[in-house]
Formats: sequence, C-alpha cells, structure tokens
Amino acid sequence: MQISRGVIVGAQKIVIYGPEGIGKSSFAAKFPNAVFIDTEGSTKHMDVARLPKPTSWTMLMEEVKYVKQNPHICDTLVIDTADWAEQLCKNEVCAKAQKKGIEDFGYGKGYVYVAEEFGRLLNLLEDLIELGINIVLVAHAQMRKFEQPDELGAYDRWEMKMEKKVAPLVKEWADMLLFANYKTYVVNVDGQGADKGVNKARGGKRVIYTTHHPCWDAKNRHDLLPEIPLDYDEIGPLIITRGKQQPIKQQPIPQQPQQQADPVPEFNFIDSTEDEPDPWDEPNQTADDLAGVPKQLTDLMRANNVTVAEIQQAVASRGYYPIDTPINKYDPGFIDGVLVGAWDQVFKSILDRRNK
Repeated sequence: MQISRGVIVGAQKIVIYGPEGIGKSSFAAKFPNAVFIDTEGSTKHMDVARLPKPTSWTMLMEEVKYVKQNPHICDTLVIDTADWAEQLCKNEVCAKAQKKGIEDFGYGKGYVYVAEEFGRLLNLLEDLIELGINIVLVAHAQMRKFEQPDELGAYDRWEMKMEKKVAPLVKEWADMLLFANYKTYVVNVDGQGADKGVNKARGGKRVIYTTHHPCWDAKNRHDLLPEIPLDYDEIGPLIITRGKQQPIKQQPIPQQPQQQADPVPEFNFIDSTEDEPDPWDEPNQTADDLAGVPKQLTDLMRANNVTVAEIQQAVASRGYYPIDTPINKYDPGFIDGVLVGAWDQVFKSILDRRNK
C-alpha cells in the first residue's frame, strides 16, 4: 500500500437545483466541452451538443456507457434533469415488476428499488469522474414542509424535486450542491410596519447559495462564499479539464483478465441548428411495422440499428410469440418489462445471432 498526501486535482461532481426558468441549463452549458443528456427537452432552443433524448432508463444508461467508452467526446457530461431521469427509473422498476405504479409494491418497497437503481447510475457516473469527465446534474426544486425533531412547529424549505430515498444519495455523491434562486426581500410600502401594513417583494437577482441554510440544502468543498451570482465564472477556476489535471501516481495493481464487455451502441450528436436526422436507413423498415410500438422501444432499436425482423426472431427463439407476429401485437407489459426492461439481454441475443 502507498500512502499519499495532498490535494488530488480531478473532475468535479456538481448538482445544481432551483426553480424552473432560473437559468440552470444555461449555467451548465458553460462548463468546458459539455455534452447534454436532455431528459426533458429543455435545451431545444440552446446551441449545445447533446445525445438523443432518452425515452427509457435503459437508453439513458446506454448513453452514459457510450460516453464511458468514448471519453474523448466531452470534458463535461450534463444530465438535465435528474428528476426527469428519476421518473424514467421509476418506469423501469415498475415495468420489470409488472406494476402500474410505484405505490403498488407496498410498504415503501418501490422507493427502495428506485433508490437502488438510481444508485447504479451514480456508480456509472463515478467511472466517468475517474476518466476526468466532470458531471453536472441539473434538478428542479420544490417547497416542502419541514419539522425539526428537537423543535416545535414546522417551516417551509427548498428541496430537490426527487424522492426522499433518492435525494440523499445525490446530495452525498456531489462535490458541490448548489441551490439557485431569486434573491428577494420584503419592504413595507404604507408606513404601517411589516406586521400590520402592506408589504411588497423587491429584488429578484439570480444567485447561487453554496452552503447549508435552514431553508435549503447546499454544500461545497472549495470554501466558496455562501452566496455568489448565478454566473459560471464564479466557479470556473475550480473546474479542471483533463489536459490540466495532475493526478497522484499510484502503484499499479495486477488485475484478473476480464471478459470483453458487450459493445455499446454508437450515438450521433444532434446539432441544435439542424433537424434531427433519422438514423434508421433500413430499406425494408416501414412505418407500418412500428405503428403502435412504444417510443422507448423504437428509440432503442434505432440507437442499436436493430430491425423489426431481428426483434421478431429474438422473441420467437424464446417461444414468446410466433415469428410472424407484428411487434405492435405484443402485449404492452411484455414490451415494457422484457424488451425494454431487459434490453441488454435482448440485444446480446441479437448480436449472437448476427455473429453466427
């Protein structure tokens, strides 16, 4: 074992949350060489590099894996937003268990499963951090009633718009948890005093809070001022690109040979100034073949260049449906729970068939 001392310069894990429309996405877009995974379509009017909008949790994970296998494509990966990604995670958990909603699990078990699945995403993002890629998670904020366990009464505070078992994981994972909000103050306008008179709000400056407060969660590990303007330049000097990193050298550890991982599909960047191209050029593929097929499945098929015939062959080989059954005649629960929910196994079966 080798003991090291000193600051290790590396990529940053940043979470910024705040009310809608305050400028979170614009702030994230200023990070060096940023690529967006836009889960809610909030960057349509921004000139940014982005991967295709994920329509399923499986597709989101595949896009992160693609960045891991091609780390040269960006210095910063932005997931915008984390709470919409969490919704994809919920859909995945429900589809695999054939539940209509997360409450159907009973006794809060569904939320535990969602936290476990979302934790796998955070672990995968940690791999990108080790490759020198900064991670930015953007999230919405909401007001929640909070009660101090050692005090009487309750008060409102801002929290990330995520489930109670997922939000703590994200906050613990982050190096910087930044809360963006409008700074307002109340003034009395009729001279009768704040308690009895007419009061109005003033201000509205957009700021970032970087330290904990009874009314919001925030933290940083760089001794930032508690309040800074909503401007990337305020934290820009702390963000190091891979060309400027000086990691501490460590003794190499011998590793056992690993099996070659299944290939991750190659995604095309979408230029915001152009219409999204159709990556599917199969001559025998028609719109009628996919009529009624959920978009989350067609997106996975497009991203992996999988044809309708290959899906039908994979399904028929397992005895689920006859080979000539159209995909749009499959049971919706089968599509969500098996074809989308277990896409890795489905795609591996297709690859094995291609290589024969």
